[in-house]
Amino acid sequence: MENKVLAIVNGVEITESDLESAIMRFPRERQSYLNSEDGKKQLLEEMIAFELVYNYAKDSGIEEEKEYIELLEKAKKEILTQTAISKVMNEVTVTDGEVSDFYKANEQAFVDPEMVSAKHILVETKEKAEEVISEINSGLLFEDAAKKYSSCPSNAQGGSLGRFSRGQMVPEFEEAAFGLNIGVVSEPVKTQFGYHLIKVEEKVESAVKKLDEVKDTIKNNLLQQRQAFKYSQLNNELKEKYTVKIF
Repeated sequence: MENKVLAIVNGVEITESDLESAIMRFPRERQSYLNSEDGKKQLLEEMIAFELVYNYAKDSGIEEEKEYIELLEKAKKEILTQTAISKVMNEVTVTDGEVSDFYKANEQAFVDPEMVSAKHILVETKEKAEEVISEINSGLLFEDAAKKYSSCPSNAQGGSLGRFSRGQMVPEFEEAAFGLNIGVVSEPVKTQFGYHLIKVEEKVESAVKKLDEVKDTIKNNLLQQRQAFKYSQLNNELKEKYTVKIF
């Protein structure tokens, strides 16, 4: 594919590939505009302006000025330091075997807890809760009863609380919800908020996540730990090699 020359500034070519590379350095949400005809024209003008100012700077002797030299040395120091750190960090590896060994030794850390999906109706008194149960037993849908009677904001969703695990609800509510069979409406359950009627829609048993589900997380965590140790080790070695005075 031909790499078309879009502009020449003081003998330096700006090509289509240069423009495409420049676009890729922008955030993704900005790239859509820059890939349009107007966007490319605007970016090309900016690239031309950059080359013009660069030539002006060189011809003006700015390279010999103290401020420029200090900034250049600072940039070189930062780049050199980051390159050295990257080189050392790239020496740190984690094998698939090590990931597997860690998983086997720490399976309990990768357990999905037991969960239930439930709906509820919250009212102020036990008497009112029993009245609502009576209506439900007479044919009123639980969801419609929640919309009609429940004082919880979940009433708009038919009383749905979604999925939750142990420890997320108050103890009385939790004990009742996890003890219910699917589809059964509980007796009134008293909590600090009032009286609840609970209906469990789904139960999810506790299960250990498979290795394939967590191997990337394990590998990244092990890599970060080892890199942190490697950096600390390097830092200590360099303190022995070079003079450090702290005041």
